[in-house]
Amino acid sequence: MSGVLLKSVCKAMERIAPLRLAEKWDNVGLLLESPITRAGKNRVLLTIDLTTSVFAESLAKDTSVIVAYHPTIFKGIQSLTLANPLQASLLRCAAEGISVYCPHTALDSVWGGINDWLAEGLMSGKDGEIRALVGEKLSATGESEGAEGRLVVLNQPIAMDELVRRVKSHLELSQVQVGYPSSTESKSAPVRTIAICAGSGGSMLLGQQADVYFTGEMAHHEVLASVAAGKHVILCGHTNTERGYLSVLASKLRNELQAQEFKVQGLEDFEVIVSERDQHPLELV
Repeated sequence: MSGVLLKSVCKAMERIAPLRLAEKWDNVGLLLESPITRAGKNRVLLTIDLTTSVFAESLAKDTSVIVAYHPTIFKGIQSLTLANPLQASLLRCAAEGISVYCPHTALDSVWGGINDWLAEGLMSGKDGEIRALVGEKLSATGESEGAEGRLVVLNQPIAMDELVRRVKSHLELSQVQVGYPSSTESKSAPVRTIAICAGSGGSMLLGQQADVYFTGEMAHHEVLASVAAGKHVILCGHTNTERGYLSVLASKLRNELQAQEFKVQGLEDFEVIVSERDQHPLELV
């Protein structure tokens, strides 16, 4: 039934995060379709990155489909060899009957996606609103489907150290990196608007009108330019801004698979799980 599960996962993910919302430079969708039907349970494993550890976990947990947020194939490739560790994981997935689907920026842009999840974590209750940052995306009928980045506008300003506390709490982090503009070095400086981009947000956030730039990572000179322009910067580590959303995605995917009108007999027996081996590649020591 793994072939049926793969088709259903692709359709369900398209409903959750339509691929038309992905950035033009991105590579999303079904990036690896194994020609082998894997015997065993219909299990879907969610991860940010398909690392060697996650691949080993997928085998141990008898996985048929991996939904990896980051593209496992990004740029054009001229060969697939075992000498490249990332390519080796893909080749072994194909050999073991495991297919790989990647949503990436489609999941960033869609309303209810990763950037909205980040934004919601910055508001205490309903003390603000979430807006599109740039590039609002419309359907063929003119309905708004998502946007690039998010802008949180709080009803009342809060101290910068309170915003940092909220970020740490939401992302379950003990430490983050913070840049303070020279004109307002105090950690208690009031802030009201926060521009958000999951992952690497320098190119999107620079020049945006907001008190704070909140993302996973920015290049050194992007940080310098931001604080020189009077912006606070909060950096949390690229995948730390994405990983917490996987449990939300798991719930959405389960609901879609259960509700699909095209569900066939036998698909009722499936599982959607979040990887326990997926983690940020860098540690604080």
